[in-house]
Amino acid sequence: MKKILLVTISFTFLSVSQAQRTYIWCGTLIDGISNEPKKNMTIVIEKNKISAVENGYSTADAADKTIDLKSKTVTPGWIDAHVHLSHETNANRYLEEFQLNDADYAYRSVVFAKRTLMAGFTTVRDAGGEIVLSLKKAINKGLIEGPRIFAAGTPIGSTGSHGDPTNGYRTDLMGDPGPRVGVANGVDECIKAVRQRYKEGSDVIKIMATGGVLDVSSNGSGAQYSEAEMKAIVQTANDYGLKVMAHAHGAEGIKRALRAGVISIEHGTLMDDECIELFKKNGAWYVPTLIAGKSVSDSAKIPNYFPPVVAKKAMEIGPRLQSTFAKAYRAGVKIAFGTDAGVYQHGKNWLEFTYMIEAGMPAMEAIKAATISAAELLGIKDQLGSIEVGKIADVVAVDGDPLKDSQVFGKVVFVMKEGIVYKTPTH
Repeated sequence: MKKILLVTISFTFLSVSQAQRTYIWCGTLIDGISNEPKKNMTIVIEKNKISAVENGYSTADAADKTIDLKSKTVTPGWIDAHVHLSHETNANRYLEEFQLNDADYAYRSVVFAKRTLMAGFTTVRDAGGEIVLSLKKAINKGLIEGPRIFAAGTPIGSTGSHGDPTNGYRTDLMGDPGPRVGVANGVDECIKAVRQRYKEGSDVIKIMATGGVLDVSSNGSGAQYSEAEMKAIVQTANDYGLKVMAHAHGAEGIKRALRAGVISIEHGTLMDDECIELFKKNGAWYVPTLIAGKSVSDSAKIPNYFPPVVAKKAMEIGPRLQSTFAKAYRAGVKIAFGTDAGVYQHGKNWLEFTYMIEAGMPAMEAIKAATISAAELLGIKDQLGSIEVGKIADVVAVDGDPLKDSQVFGKVVFVMKEGIVYKTPTH
């Protein structure tokens, strides 16, 4: 019998020298949790995580990378909790659904997504648009550049509601859309609609608790779901591990949605004192979308920009958002930053900061609303929303002091998402 000699050979693998860490030198650091900014700080990043936050300007090893933001103000990546990446306002919008294919909307959304990221918003919650589910996948795979997306997919509303895509059609085109396209009536259909959104891959469920401004129905504020229907939606969503956000302008619809257990109210224009108490009692979030109110009321003044019924609602609802926000803020309602991007031009999301500050919210709190508070709303506070060790490396820098001048929010010079730099200062 032949003997086989087995020889074990040890190999030593020598790694090629490469940058192991990134050091960001911050002249001023607003970390998303502290009440005061910090001067002369260093953020150390390994792969896509923050590994250290150090006083002073730490010295990097030869193999490491240094980013000099000594003259800038650095914050966590901003979060917009209410956007629509599949569309953008224009005077032709009401014809577009008959002129554009899904692919047309998709290609435009790629442009809107990158514009949003370059404006400093590294995470968004998209509040409606089925193609955004595919947009999210493309961004996650690195095929295109854009913010991290938490997508609602198709919103859920009742027949004739703000969520009914056939409002304004002639009778033979209206048909009877059902849960598959987001139109659900009664508890059973509402349950089915939620399950359909889960099947399609939605991260959050959006419902239309009241009428809206931009659809061509006549009532922009009335309640459009019963409390029983909304409770069925919330319970079913929770069963599938999802939360529910509610579009709502009128007070009655807001109250029904809050009693049903939604996690956030979007717009909330006509909330009253009872609504405010329900917000606080249930720990729900308010996402105010002030820039949307400004935008639609401005557009309504342009002849033929909106159909007459829409222009009328825009002038009634739009101007009231900022005062409602001020009242809710003073009352202690939890507020997360959200803009309704798409109702205005994408990339101008930062203007929401200026309107929040104008209404009485201190700049530091406005930043927290767009960082740690919005992260808590989205259920990702353990991963994002602050510059802390162990968090994902989403970092933004602006040229100037946003605590003194709100226009500085529009001067984003540096954007990093998950440790990858997408925008760097030009000087």
